[in-house]
Amino acid sequence: MSAGIFNTAGLTQDLARKSFSAYITRLMPAGSCPLFGMTSMMKTETALQTEHGYFSKTMLFPEMTISAAGQTAADTVFTVTSTANVVPNTLFRVNTTGENILVNSVIGLTQVSVTRAVGGTSAQVIAAAVKLYSIGTAFEEGSLRPQSLIINPVRITNLTQIFRNTWALTGTVAATQVIAGDSNVAESKQDCSAFHAVDIEKQLFWGQKYQGSRNGQPFRTMDGIIAITSNIANYPSSYSAANVFTAAATTNYTQLQGFLEPTLNQQTDPKTANERVIFCGGTAKRVINDIGRLNGTYYLQQGQTAYGLQFSTFLTARGTFRLIEHPLFNSNADWSKMAVVVDLSTFNIAYLGNRQTTYAGFDGQASDGAADNGIDAKGGTLTTECTCLVKNPAANAVIYNLTAGAAG
Repeated sequence: MSAGIFNTAGLTQDLARKSFSAYITRLMPAGSCPLFGMTSMMKTETALQTEHGYFSKTMLFPEMTISAAGQTAADTVFTVTSTANVVPNTLFRVNTTGENILVNSVIGLTQVSVTRAVGGTSAQVIAAAVKLYSIGTAFEEGSLRPQSLIINPVRITNLTQIFRNTWALTGTVAATQVIAGDSNVAESKQDCSAFHAVDIEKQLFWGQKYQGSRNGQPFRTMDGIIAITSNIANYPSSYSAANVFTAAATTNYTQLQGFLEPTLNQQTDPKTANERVIFCGGTAKRVINDIGRLNGTYYLQQGQTAYGLQFSTFLTARGTFRLIEHPLFNSNADWSKMAVVVDLSTFNIAYLGNRQTTYAGFDGQASDGAADNGIDAKGGTLTTECTCLVKNPAANAVIYNLTAGAAG
């Protein structure tokens, strides 16, 4: 004889109540909200106020660039474009000659005092614009405590956004039976849920941060992945431009790899190595598949009932990119050519307090909900307040205008 569901051991995973995003994943696995649905498998984060801030830190790799005048073999004071992140007792290697030099002191914003030829390579002339790369530190016995070097984090802020969608049917329509499918009430609820999820999904991609007022009340919208990734202020100082690219009339393998390459310079989660997801429209996915087809060789054999190539994964020498065709991207011709590269380990949603998706229903007869001014109708409202998190924007990218594939 079974004891029934007496404890959680008897409560199966599919029976336990799920979050709204988990329902989206379970009931609409191939629907319009794949990114929002994926958040159900991530750790839930909480925003404590309407402006939610977080920090992004990237390891420092100091370097110096010789100024336009260059340096002679006898120089012990180097003029460089910047001494940022350079501290005394750091060893630098001259990229062109192989000479190792030791920084004795930082004289100013563009000058350092150095000891030449610290090692087996003699001092030589160093031309203008040559790079010197940090290869570690070295200290004498009994040295004093060295100058500290810290990583200054980049602070990223976003605003919580309120999403609301309502379903409503008159009492007459709710009572009317349909010949096939779900009841009118169930159908309307499902439509409301889909609209709510789609609204959140669109903002996760295309949202832009804004704060103002509407109807005399505070009003806020959030930055989505595209806005956060497009803002160079969110990147480490080593990046001179954001990972945003516009393809030409045709795109070949080399060009596509060039678009994707910068996202692999940042490794956020060692467990997943360099793996990214590419959310793309139908045209963009076709272009990426055409690049593979045009740069490879395939053969047709008699007796086969299907032919052609279909790739869902794009491999480069440094990383793996999983292709997901996003239904919302196919809603217009421009978005169909887009591709948004996402490092899922950097992405999440933060809900304001307990403002994860909630439901409030109303019933004019107050039989299963609160009366709403006595209206002869049934309905309900979904409300969510959340914001988008991208904790390492440099590991993501946006590609516009993927129009046609090419060999090369």
